[in-house]
Amino acid sequence: MSSLHMTIGSLVIVGYVITLILNIRTARSGAEFSWQKIVAFAAATLLIFQYMLGFSLLSDNSVPAFHFILALSAIIPVGFEHGYASQRPTAVERGKFAALANVATIILVLVAYMIGEMN
Repeated sequence: MSSLHMTIGSLVIVGYVITLILNIRTARSGAEFSWQKIVAFAAATLLIFQYMLGFSLLSDNSVPAFHFILALSAIIPVGFEHGYASQRPTAVERGKFAALANVATIILVLVAYMIGEMN
């Protein structure tokens, strides 16, 4: 089960890197793909699935609590991306705010991934 958790964690990171690339493109050009929001929601869905797998592995005492705190704190920038950033009036603003949220999410998830990988 932990190998599945690690695999989904890798997919979460890849999903948010793709979302970041798309949002940087939007911030620069103002153009949005019609499927861009679907990619962002897919990455968020993978993160939720990752949380569900992580909760099923809570009995494993080898992973420090900081791993869980960092992973769960990724909800904040994801909520910012899907709540605040998506409501901005122009595509450029939506791209800028969403890209910032993606960077924060990637940092939090990547550090949590590295902590989990070390244990």
